[in-house]
Amino acid sequence: MIDDILLDAEERMQGALNNLQREFSKVRTGRANPRLLDSVRVDYYGTPTPINQLAGVSVPEANQLLIKPYDRKAVKDVEKAILAANIGVTPQNEGEQLRIVLPQLTEERRRQLVKDVKKLTEEAKVSIRNVRRDANDGIKKLEKAGDLSEDDSKGYQEDVQTLTDTYVEKADAAYADKEKDLMEL
Repeated sequence: MIDDILLDAEERMQGALNNLQREFSKVRTGRANPRLLDSVRVDYYGTPTPINQLAGVSVPEANQLLIKPYDRKAVKDVEKAILAANIGVTPQNEGEQLRIVLPQLTEERRRQLVKDVKKLTEEAKVSIRNVRRDANDGIKKLEKAGDLSEDDSKGYQEDVQTLTDTYVEKADAAYADKEKDLMEL
């Protein structure tokens, strides 16, 4: 039973960290990254389809994305979907493909993005702490039910705290990497 609580806590903390990484991938740095388009869904024959299933997305230059739909007829749909996604880029239609040129970020915009990333990190850390609270509540319930001694309960709560500290450190490290990436010219 206690193993289930600890395993669930670790899985949920890892999930919070994975979500943070996903959110970070959507934040645009000065370089082109195909993951910028991950949130874009194209209405393809009535079905919202991820862009990476309809087209090849490549990075021909550091500040460009090239999108080549597998179906030439889908170029207009892909273009509309990118514009509708409101991700701050405008595709250039070149007939059979779309090109997105990412403008250089200003110093002010970089600082704003760092603030946004910091906020995302804090949300992830709150999520991790909520998992800690849930795990500790589960341990305390086992203690109250008599399935766990007080000393064992304290030991397991320390294990949960160690796990929490590890994942908070990982979130902080991810933030530091992203901040460095954003502030590089």
